[in-house]
Amino acid sequence: MLSLAPPAVRRWVRAGLLPCLLLVAVPLRAGGPLGAPAERRTYRDVEYVAGGGKLRSFDLEVPAGATGPFPLVVWIHGGSWRGGDKGKNPAAFLGAYGLATASINYRLLPAAPFPAQLQDCKAAIRFLRAHAAEFRLDPARIGVWGESAGGNLAALLGTTAGVAELEDGDRAGLSRVQAVCDWFGPTDLPALLAQARTVPPTSPLAKETATILALLGALPPAELQRQASPLAFVSPDDAPFLIVHGDRDPLVPLEQSTELHRALRAAGVPATLVVVPGAGHGGAPFLAPDLQDRIRRFFTTQLRAE
Repeated sequence: MLSLAPPAVRRWVRAGLLPCLLLVAVPLRAGGPLGAPAERRTYRDVEYVAGGGKLRSFDLEVPAGATGPFPLVVWIHGGSWRGGDKGKNPAAFLGAYGLATASINYRLLPAAPFPAQLQDCKAAIRFLRAHAAEFRLDPARIGVWGESAGGNLAALLGTTAGVAELEDGDRAGLSRVQAVCDWFGPTDLPALLAQARTVPPTSPLAKETATILALLGALPPAELQRQASPLAFVSPDDAPFLIVHGDRDPLVPLEQSTELHRALRAAGVPATLVVVPGAGHGGAPFLAPDLQDRIRRFFTTQLRAE
């Protein structure tokens, strides 16, 4: 296979710093209803933590027809913090509009309780920012987008920059992001756990609570619940938010998003809430062309890609 890696990347490979890097340049069609043919330079299975393996790696697609540096949108998959994979990247269609896109993996339950998942996401952002020049990225223009558990992590990235207890020793705020799209992520875990106690034990919400308890531990202390709740960290310096939620979501009640939206606006943070009529927890309604276009406009505006 022909290697198109920049010299710096080739040095990492020879030094064993990126043992899982696969680099190709191929014509790919951007996904999504608004997609258009776009040639991209593609990096696969890049470890953002040395020796982290596939669970701490990312795939990256960078437009190949221009010099950059390019704004970056990082996709964070869902899966109740216990499943999912970076292999599907709904953000890929943004490549047709001059944005680079990455899709990351992170450690999962039951082996890794919170805050391992958030620490991994922050480590991925720091790695991408530190190596922005090699990948032709703009380190000052990084957005994140996640669904469900990934939405929770994306929202935490948007609200916890500089929070010492969650920055894993990083005092420079290198995991800060400039835009957040949160698809139906849990935002207030104490409220969600309290609400689950009022519904039948066989309901989807009650079953989701079991996953949250696994994330935090069998009897989560109030402080751990707070640390996993983006709502608890809202402040005026947070990134702008686009929040999308179905009004018939059986797993994460719509109130989880309405309360986050209210708190962000009260703090003076630019935030928009889009309620998708008749939609549940994900699915086809979230791939509608008008919603995809709204997401495209949000990122291109906030990351100054237009």
